[in-house]
Amino acid sequence: MSRITLHDTLSGRVRPLVSRTPGRVGIYACGPTVYGRVHVGNARPYVVFSLLARFLRSEGMEVTFVANITDVNDKIYAAAAARGIGSEQLAREMTAAYVGDTDRLGLGRPDHEPLASESMAAIIALIEQLIERGHAYVADGDVYFSVRSYSRYGELSHRDVDAMDQGEGVERAQRKRDPLDFALWKAEKPGEDTAWEAPWGRGRPGWHIECSAMAEGLLGVDFEIHGGGSDLVFPHHENEAAQTFAARDQPLARLWVHNGMVRTDREKMAKSVGNIFLLHAALDVYGRDALLMYFCSGHYRQPLEFDDERLVEARKRVERIREGGRRLVAGASPEWSASLRDRFFQALREDFNTPAALACVFDWVSRANRSESPVGRDDLVQMLDVLGLAGLASGPAAAAIPAEVAALAAEREDARRARDFERADELREQLRTLGWEVRDGPDGPELLPGSQ
Repeated sequence: MSRITLHDTLSGRVRPLVSRTPGRVGIYACGPTVYGRVHVGNARPYVVFSLLARFLRSEGMEVTFVANITDVNDKIYAAAAARGIGSEQLAREMTAAYVGDTDRLGLGRPDHEPLASESMAAIIALIEQLIERGHAYVADGDVYFSVRSYSRYGELSHRDVDAMDQGEGVERAQRKRDPLDFALWKAEKPGEDTAWEAPWGRGRPGWHIECSAMAEGLLGVDFEIHGGGSDLVFPHHENEAAQTFAARDQPLARLWVHNGMVRTDREKMAKSVGNIFLLHAALDVYGRDALLMYFCSGHYRQPLEFDDERLVEARKRVERIREGGRRLVAGASPEWSASLRDRFFQALREDFNTPAALACVFDWVSRANRSESPVGRDDLVQMLDVLGLAGLASGPAAAAIPAEVAALAAEREDARRARDFERADELREQLRTLGWEVRDGPDGPELLPGSQ
C-alpha cells in the first residue's frame, strides 16, 4: 500500500497515516451546531473529509467516516428562545435542513452521524470516569474539568496554559476552582426547556465532552484521523484531547487534521460576523459542481476566499472539463494517460493536495483535446470520481429533458425572438437553478445538463 501523509496539528508537521489495524481507517470530523442553516464555511470540513474518505477508499482502505451533529448547545437554546419555539424543535428543523443542504453536494452521507442528544449515557459515563480519576469536580450541579490536573494541556494548540481563555464568560466563573477549567456538565437553568438526569443533577453536557464521547463510542480511542476546521483547535479540540487522555490514558486520535477557514474580504465566514453565504443559496446560484471545484482549488490547510469571481471561475473550469468529456469515448485511456493518473493520486497521497491533483486533470483534458484520435475516458473518470466530479467526464446525459425545463427553454426562445433579452436572461438563470445550461449556437439553442 502506498505511503499517505497528512499534516498533524499536534506535532506541527506532515506525518504518515499509520492505522491501528492495517487497511482500516477511522475519521471523525466535527459537524455543525444546528441552530441555523449551514453556510459555505460550515460546508468546507464536510467536503474535505468526505473527499478524503473517498480517496482513502480508492486506495483500497476500509474507512469508517463519522461526522457528528451538535444538537445540544447554548446557541440552540438562545436561537430557539428568540424564535419562540422549543430547542428540540429548532434542533430537529435545522438538522433536517443540514442533511438536505449537504445531500445536494452529491458526496453521499458519512457512515455515522451521531447526535449529542442521543449520546447522553456515554457522555455521563465519561464524565464519571474523569471525576473518579481526579480530573473533574462537581460544583453546585455543574461539573468542570480541572485543567491543571492534566500536565499535557496546551500541547495540541501549542499555547501557554496561563494565557488561555475558555470563552465561557463569567456566568459560572465563581463556581470554578480555576478560571482555566471548562464545563463538562451544566446544571439546568430557569427557562431552559431540555435537560437530562445525571448523578450530580439535571442539566446538559458541555460542547467538548459531547464530541469525545461520540468519537470514542463509534471509533474507539487512538483512531486514525480527527478532523475539523482550524477554528476548533482551541478550545474545542484541545479540550477533547485532554479529557479523553485523562480518562483513558490513550490519545483520542493519532492525527489531528484541520482545514483552513473560508473567508470573505479576508475575514472568517461566520454567523457571528454576519458575512455568511448560506450553502443552499450558493448551490442555487453556482451549482454543486462549481462549488466542489471551488473547494478543491485550494489546499485544505489554507484559507479560501469566497467571492463571485472565484465561483464564476470555478464554473468555467467545470465547463472546460465537461466540454472535453463530451469528446471522449467509452473505454480505456491512451498510453500517455497513465502517468497523469499516477501523478494525480500521488498528489493526494502527499498531504491531500487537491490543487496539484486538479492540475493533472486539466493537463489530461488538454492532451485529450489535442488528440487526433478518439480518447477513452476511463482514467479521467477514475480521477474525477475521487473529487465527486465523475459526471463531468461521463459524456452527454441520456436522461430526457423534463417538461418544466423544456417549457422554460421554449419560453426563453420566444423572448429572444421578441428581443426581450432581459426576460431571456431571467429564464436562463431559472434553467440554471434547475441544473440545465443553455448554449446558443448557429443551429439554435441547445439544452445541456449543467452543474447540479
